[in-house]
Amino acid sequence: MTDIPGALVYSFSALFVILDPLLSVPIFTSMTKGQSSSEINRQALIAVAVAGFLMYLFLFFNFFIFDTLGITLSSFQVAGGILLFLLGLQMALGIDIGKTKEHTPTAAGVIIGTPLLCGPGTITTVLLLSEGNGMMITAIAIALVLAATWIVLRFSLQIQKLLGNTVTEILAKILGMLVAAIAVSIVADGIIGLLQDYGTIYSFSLNVR
Repeated sequence: MTDIPGALVYSFSALFVILDPLLSVPIFTSMTKGQSSSEINRQALIAVAVAGFLMYLFLFFNFFIFDTLGITLSSFQVAGGILLFLLGLQMALGIDIGKTKEHTPTAAGVIIGTPLLCGPGTITTVLLLSEGNGMMITAIAIALVLAATWIVLRFSLQIQKLLGNTVTEILAKILGMLVAAIAVSIVADGIIGLLQDYGTIYSFSLNVR
């Protein structure tokens, strides 16, 4: 019997670490600097809505998307894990990859929503959680983590002032190492899955012969 509270806590924790809304705090505050409280709230809602749409899209329609593109969950795990590992390195080492120099205010929420909040690593995590804990628990965990993310973004200016730049950077580096470690585990699981897939195909071909 599945430990529903435990599975829910684990799913929420994994998603919160992957989304890492605290990492988006300094970026979000700089992009919404000088805007009104209502506009900051609107941009936070846009960011959460964009991330949530992508997460629920892959949660409920992942098999249709995979079948259409002709890819497997294992291959997606390896690809997503590699990209997630690069993201972890970026967070831990402070490396900027594909940083945009200028952002329009209306695009702030979209840019935060993806790829900062919901990228390949988040999508991969959603797929793994749904595979292990079921869609319902994962869907609830997504809703909870999106609510927590909105709170962090909505009060990002206050959080930035409370924590300070130094603490924010330290937290980003620690979370970066955690993300990299999770990525290694995802890649390893994906490789094992690929070996099993190809082993099954190879065994089937032998039986056919």
